[in-house]
Amino acid sequence: MKSKVIVDPSFRRMQEIFSAADQARLRDLVDVVWGKDEAMPLDDFLRALPEAEAVVCSDWRYGAVLDQAPKLKAIMSVSGGFPLKLDYEACHQRHIRVLSAAPGFARQVAEFSLGLALASAREIAYHDRLMRRGDELYLWAGNTNTFMLYDQPVGIIGYGSIGRELHRLLGPFGVSVSVYDPWLGDGYLRRQGVKPLPLAELLSESRFIFVLAVPSSENRAMITRDLLERVQENAVFVLASRAHVVDFEALTELVLAGRFKLATDVFPQEPLPPDHPIRSAEGAILSAHRAGSVAQGLVELGEMVVDDLEAVIQGLPPRRLQMAEPELSRRYASNRAKAPE
Repeated sequence: MKSKVIVDPSFRRMQEIFSAADQARLRDLVDVVWGKDEAMPLDDFLRALPEAEAVVCSDWRYGAVLDQAPKLKAIMSVSGGFPLKLDYEACHQRHIRVLSAAPGFARQVAEFSLGLALASAREIAYHDRLMRRGDELYLWAGNTNTFMLYDQPVGIIGYGSIGRELHRLLGPFGVSVSVYDPWLGDGYLRRQGVKPLPLAELLSESRFIFVLAVPSSENRAMITRDLLERVQENAVFVLASRAHVVDFEALTELVLAGRFKLATDVFPQEPLPPDHPIRSAEGAILSAHRAGSVAQGLVELGEMVVDDLEAVIQGLPPRRLQMAEPELSRRYASNRAKAPE
């Protein structure tokens, strides 16, 4: 008899994350309960939970019901972060693996972050705007404030799956890479070929700064106004994880003042209010949270889920999704921006 698995990915859609081949693999592998785009009704979920060996969801919106799940082996989130309203202590005690598809976003977000950095340093979007209105500047005149990525000092804040993938992409540019990540030891970082630095030093020494830190209970607005004022004149500041980690008001003021360049894919409120002053910053490239929503990349989430489901139901450890570690699970924080009121 097949293992029963609740598949309730809403807000994501089934076809968005599972290719036709992976949907077929999924249904051949397990007895799929629900498996629809719409959110599963709580009553239906609770009826299915006692027999479920795994739950695939975007977040844990079912309440304190783990005592009703005697067969549960894994909770798999396809949102890009770990479920927030989940009793991690109970999961760890009962050996229920809590897994996130966050590594499936690494290539998408790393590639986009690199693109933002290049576009910012070479002022591609700004000069596109000039040319469209007939004010273009040719040759040298159009490059008075631009510079290349090659051979520059680069700082990465947060060396998780995205940071590691970005590091790989930066290889051909001959950059020196420094990293700030309090969740990783200095010895480990050095063995990855990067230089561990305190946050203040990284911000002051890097020409390119990539903010890729996972939001946590302890890093809200950790990049304060004082720290932002350490950033070099005309440096490139790429914000691609969450606005949670930055004093965004101070960031906006400094970019409007022309202190350094900004390229950001995330904002404190999404959708961004129409009157937010960052919209008028000529030194900023703004993107509407698009770095990790490429169809080609999203189907990797489903592939990873099916691969690890295959392992879990056979009593083997999952290898592709990211596991919630007991030492860190209490420190996770919201990974979504709040909507405007």
